[in-house]
Amino acid sequence: MADIPASIDETLAVLSDHGYVCGRDLGTVVYLSLKLAKPLFLEGEAGVGKTEIAKALAAALGRKLIRLQCYEGLDASSAIYEWNFSAQMIAIRTAEASGAANRKDLQSELFSREFLIQRPLLQAMETHAEGPPILLIDEVDRTDEPFEAFLLEALSDFQVTIPEIGTIVADEAPIVILTSNRTREVHDALKRRCLYHWVDYPAFERELAILHARVPGCADTLSKEIVSFVQALRQEDLFKNPGVAETIDWARCLIALDAVALSPEVISDTLGALLKYQDDISKITGSEASRILNEARQNFAQAS
Repeated sequence: MADIPASIDETLAVLSDHGYVCGRDLGTVVYLSLKLAKPLFLEGEAGVGKTEIAKALAAALGRKLIRLQCYEGLDASSAIYEWNFSAQMIAIRTAEASGAANRKDLQSELFSREFLIQRPLLQAMETHAEGPPILLIDEVDRTDEPFEAFLLEALSDFQVTIPEIGTIVADEAPIVILTSNRTREVHDALKRRCLYHWVDYPAFERELAILHARVPGCADTLSKEIVSFVQALRQEDLFKNPGVAETIDWARCLIALDAVALSPEVISDTLGALLKYQDDISKITGSEASRILNEARQNFAQAS
């Protein structure tokens, strides 16, 4: 287990050491979140690195990463715990077969920790040898308002109540990171419990640094062409712009194809790594790919 970084610069350094390159603004809010033990709310387009920062922090601090993937219809009980019904049924049948089924004792045994399946929120409140875990509440915008209201209480007190067992209180609060792709507005009350940061698409130099960190086998010239093209592509009228995650995936695809430079043919053949909607792919394939590639090269030449 590593200590919490002692400064903003140290925070940036430990994140960079684990493959996460970010600006000082994001590094500052991460440092303050750790220093003040406040949840961190990261909002931005899909694929810009919100989830990855939780993974990098867990690796940097030597903490367990516990992920609660949010979805429509998620309720508090599904996020906290459930009972192992199949194991309970086996225990009931075993007790009946042995003739030792005392109703009161059996009920007490069935609703004990032995038959409790811990879900992410309960796992995060347990004591861990390596220290408080990183609790990633991913894509919280996919849930509904009742679940948000539950999170308000959970993030305030870091305790949950299981009727059959009682209240479980965290000895030490977990490090909490919430992410949102902004498919809907998350209520202000939840955001006020957190430090907030909007994670935007990175500028050219930072995206190039990210690519070097995550795909070290990609040649410098090809890396610059990839980032230039992706940055130009984001200026097009697309249904969904490619994120940094897609930039990384595309670079890996190009390396797998032994590409040494971009060409309209290579771009058209591999657009599925960058764009995830057929309408977007149809719009870019062919002459459009050539036009955007030429623009990207011109922009890069001017910037250099």
